[in-house]
Amino acid sequence: MPASPSDVRADRADRADDILALARLATRRGAIRDILGWLTWRTGGPAALVGDTGRVLARPGGESDPSVARLAAEAAVELHRRGAPSAVLGGGEGPPVHLIALDADPRTYLVVVGPDDPRCGTLLADAARTLGLCWRLEWAERERRRIESAEGHSREAVLHLLMVGSVPAAQRIAGALRAALPSVIQVYVIECPQPRRREIAQRIDREAGGGAWIVPCPVRPNHLIALVPPGTAAPPGTASPPVTAPAAVTAPAAVAGPVAGTGPPQEPLDLLIVRLVPECRVGVSAAVALRDTPTAYEQAIHALAVARNAPEHRAGFGGDVDVTVLAGPEGYLWASELLAPCLRYAPARRADPGPQELLGTLGSWLSFGGAASRHLKIHRNTLAARIRHLDELLGVEVSRSLPAQSAAWLALRLHTAPQAAAARALATPGRTATLDAVLGTSAAGTWARVQLRPLEQARPTATLETVRTWLRADARLPAAAAALGISLPGARKRLTRAEDVLGRSLLTAPSAKYELWLAMRALGSL
Repeated sequence: MPASPSDVRADRADRADDILALARLATRRGAIRDILGWLTWRTGGPAALVGDTGRVLARPGGESDPSVARLAAEAAVELHRRGAPSAVLGGGEGPPVHLIALDADPRTYLVVVGPDDPRCGTLLADAARTLGLCWRLEWAERERRRIESAEGHSREAVLHLLMVGSVPAAQRIAGALRAALPSVIQVYVIECPQPRRREIAQRIDREAGGGAWIVPCPVRPNHLIALVPPGTAAPPGTASPPVTAPAAVTAPAAVAGPVAGTGPPQEPLDLLIVRLVPECRVGVSAAVALRDTPTAYEQAIHALAVARNAPEHRAGFGGDVDVTVLAGPEGYLWASELLAPCLRYAPARRADPGPQELLGTLGSWLSFGGAASRHLKIHRNTLAARIRHLDELLGVEVSRSLPAQSAAWLALRLHTAPQAAAARALATPGRTATLDAVLGTSAAGTWARVQLRPLEQARPTATLETVRTWLRADARLPAAAAALGISLPGARKRLTRAEDVLGRSLLTAPSAKYELWLAMRALGSL
């Protein structure tokens, strides 16, 4: 018997209510799970999204009945075999299984097990259209995150290659991503709240007009590293209000070329950063060639130590860490002799690290300490094993002794200096150099006095003695505090004051402790 007009009107009203409910659910976070939960309640049977291979792709929250999941999987495989877009399978002794393919992905089926209602087909058809849109959006979001992750890892790989001196490889990867790396750069190290790091990176990149190559630091979770061409500034009139509250992160910073344009004076990038995000502290290196990125990074870290206490929350590097002035030909020869056991090392197994990898590990560990495991992407136990192996190879305790660490740091700097090969060729054959001989030259004395002059002129005069005691204690703060007869916070406060005086980082890696130890050793004050 045909339905009465009142029944038809009631059915239409019910369908309109269902469509409105689906539209509201589609706007929620986790819309697919909520819609499937609503369908389960609305039809009285479990609802799920099932792939053509029988894999359950999505279902409501809570525990599911394994037998029902098996029925849904078997029905989806059968419907795909038939090539039909929808069907009601089962019945008889078992419950009916309603299936309909999503328009957005015909290999994915909306499945509801159990309801025996002739109007269920209309409801599922409406739900399938809404779920199809939600499924497509979720798939697009997954792809966006995957692409973001791949691009982020690529940018981090470029930074890592620059830090280990593989400039051509870094340039090739950078060119494939976006714009080529500039030949001259400044490095910015931006300290910011860790939960907002990506948001701040995106904001800085946008306001700087794409002039900054911004990478989340793989070692320090609250640091951003930016490589920018010298003179990069924000286009005038483009900066928006300061960031004062967390905002949603939709994408990481992008790689782009230098800012172009003329017009009114532009705001320097470091000042723009601290104005937009008052919580940030910014350290800026000097302008260096791209191959000197590791040096520029250390300079920016030293500047950041000053910026933490500076009223404007930013600082530029004003010192000089070029220790190659310490050595003539014999100095480069000494560096080669110290590192020779590592350079000649032949690993017993093919999977073991070779000489260059061991030297890279040594350099990273001297810069970052235990955090080198994150820099090198190795387990901390692997890092510890490599450092013990380096102790054995080099015959000194670089794992514990500050004098040994300072000597190894200087040897690495001299060994990798551009002029090292030519200088070693000029060395006197058969002559053996020592660290004392390297530090005993007039050039080394001049360099050492320049390094220590800010401490000698500082007030109070106890600052110099505090640093000397700290270095004698192998840069261990508790031992230094005990030797000085003061509290641990008191010793930390004195060293923080020394950082301001020197314009260098002492307590945060990379630290200036090696240069200061070498300078005091050169002047005989240790």
